[in-house]
Amino acid sequence: DAGYQGKPAVIVSVQKQPGADTLELTRRVETLLQDVQRTLPAGVTATQVQFRQATFIQTSIDNVRRVLLEAAAVVAIILILFLMNWRATFVSLTAIPLSVLVTIIVFQMMGMSINTMTLGGLAIAIGELVDDAVVDVENILRRLKENRASADPRPVLDVIADASREVRSGIIYATMIVILVFVPLFALSGIEGRLFAPLGVAYIVSILASLVTSITLTPVLSYYFLSQASRAHGAEPRLLRLLKRGNARALDWALRRRRGLIAGVALAVALALAAAAQLPRAFLPPFNEGTLTINLIYQPGLSLEESDRLGRIAENLIRDVPEVVSVGRRTGRAELDEHAEGVHSSEIDVDLRRSARDKSQVMADIRARLAPLPAALNVGQPISHRLDHMLSGVRAEIALKIFGEDLDVARAHAESLRKRLAGVPGLVDLQVEKQVRIPQLRVTVDYERAALYGLTPAAVTLALETLSNGRTVSQIVEGTRRFDVVLRLSDEDRSLEGLRDLSLPAPAGAIPLRMVADVTEDDGPNQILRENGQRRLAVFANSDGRRDMSAIVADIRRVLNETQAPQGLVTRLEGAFQAQEDASLRIGALSLLSLLLIAAVLYSRYQSLALTAIVMAAIPLALIGSVVALWLAGQPLSVASMIGFITLAGISARNGILKVSHYINLILFEGERFGREAVLRGSQERLAPVLMTALAAGLALLPLVAGANEPGREILHPVAVTIFGGLISATALDALLTPVLFLMFGRKAVERIATQRAASLKPAEAY
Repeated sequence: DAGYQGKPAVIVSVQKQPGADTLELTRRVETLLQDVQRTLPAGVTATQVQFRQATFIQTSIDNVRRVLLEAAAVVAIILILFLMNWRATFVSLTAIPLSVLVTIIVFQMMGMSINTMTLGGLAIAIGELVDDAVVDVENILRRLKENRASADPRPVLDVIADASREVRSGIIYATMIVILVFVPLFALSGIEGRLFAPLGVAYIVSILASLVTSITLTPVLSYYFLSQASRAHGAEPRLLRLLKRGNARALDWALRRRRGLIAGVALAVALALAAAAQLPRAFLPPFNEGTLTINLIYQPGLSLEESDRLGRIAENLIRDVPEVVSVGRRTGRAELDEHAEGVHSSEIDVDLRRSARDKSQVMADIRARLAPLPAALNVGQPISHRLDHMLSGVRAEIALKIFGEDLDVARAHAESLRKRLAGVPGLVDLQVEKQVRIPQLRVTVDYERAALYGLTPAAVTLALETLSNGRTVSQIVEGTRRFDVVLRLSDEDRSLEGLRDLSLPAPAGAIPLRMVADVTEDDGPNQILRENGQRRLAVFANSDGRRDMSAIVADIRRVLNETQAPQGLVTRLEGAFQAQEDASLRIGALSLLSLLLIAAVLYSRYQSLALTAIVMAAIPLALIGSVVALWLAGQPLSVASMIGFITLAGISARNGILKVSHYINLILFEGERFGREAVLRGSQERLAPVLMTALAAGLALLPLVAGANEPGREILHPVAVTIFGGLISATALDALLTPVLFLMFGRKAVERIATQRAASLKPAEAY
């Protein structure tokens, strides 16, 4: 039975095939429904869609598209403020559309779709797409200015080519590192792998496209737009002059307090690590689907009429919630359905509108209104429920599975655990799976008596099954319509006496069933569920969305440790938290691999452990800001935030490479001697590109940082928060720490590089 908005209805569920485009298929189905509507009698409507997954998908894509446009605008504003040159801004910004275009072309070639996660990869990377071009353009502008002031100016084309080559090596290595830290993410398995792999592909392809653009098109555009001496470079923007003065004072302070600075940074990193360990845990950020799925499970054996009556009451109670737009109910699920259920089960889809209350408050309101009903309640969201079902086989966030052959013992133990778990704060929808004993009619065939009448047990069973369950024996055709003729017993004959008197065909003539079988009243389980060949009974629940899931699971495990399971029973705790724990371990191992890859690339560049360590010292600096940002935003440590940490490792190392490489180039090619003056000059000259790239990458994430509850943004929000906070601390502290470390530990490495360059017969190339 079914209902819609409190009225009788027929609810049709349409499932798409794997690989089908949800949006296109939805449009085609809705067009077909419009055609069907014209053929229906008055009062019958076929166009009222209760649950439309395409709405969530389209809203998510539109939100992320808007993020891309907003982020591009933010990047443009930053470049204008720092460069104060619209031509240079235009040249730098060309990297964004070209990189996005190349990414879309690659998607087409790989057969990938444009979805929330691929667009999310572009949204996260968009601030970094201009990094390589900005570094190139800024160096070209600086060299053109120096050339214009020179007594013997060189040809502009040569200046631009040399300026581009000067930073090319650093750009390539920095981009390689940014990409390398993402590569291990493709080793993620399960839901997290399927979810974040498209994001990683989009991120890597777009970053590679921006690199190619910066070393090919950017110098060409710079020649055409920036080669005019009068327009090449005027006075430095006021903002940049102020920042350089502030940076010079901060560096002077840091260089006079080197050991204190290092100790303070080390302490801050240690505190950040300790705070990170105390962060709440979650597998994935909660989706904001705009639709709820509510399961009401009554006592098995309940009649369809009574279950339908209670279902209508539930519909009316839910419709009284202010945020509810529409309510659709299905009572019972057919045996050919994807999830067959008895008539004691009702599934209600609720479409919601936005309001001042958040999702958890609305769900709590619905739970309170439905609490008086004699039913076990499970409130969730369609996609979230399906993810939970994929993870544990149970449509709930937490599933405590009990395995054992004795159903009565298992149920008693499950009920005992349910009572003890009821005291765990944060648990809602706590219930025991409805595997109970219900009245049954048992037919036991007497083999010897059946043989006397010439019947085999199989023949008796087949005849009984045909009459009890029904059998299609013919069809009636009326025009283009066909109706099956089904032979089955009437409801009156499906009683104890009716079955005993059931006539069975036999060689000697029809005989009653009682002559060859015993028909008795008994009880038995309403259903038997097995997993890996073992009988399974589950106690399951959801979190209230307020308390940390890891704390809830810790309390559940404590209850399990304090409860002795009866002999023959085995318990196992599963759910989204288990996927989070597994993913955390896997991402931790992959992060170590990423760090090793970064170290290997840096060592291949500098051939120095000291310089490699100096560049990599910027990575833990990002952890400080990330942890603070997660605490302030109230975000748990999830797979998404861990992806943000990994992304930060590459971005942080990039800035270190640009600085250290410029220090070395000043000493090798600009006549500077290793010491304080070389470091101060290098830091000042690299301040603009470092700040521009960091601000572009960070502030471009503001639309994602601000859109925590927007569909499509909710899963990217923790990534953005992590990167945004980490960039603040990494950029601020790296501006002081890298020069200090280079002065303290870089002399021998630079002297060795200078000696090798002097002895080499190859042309000198910038680092």
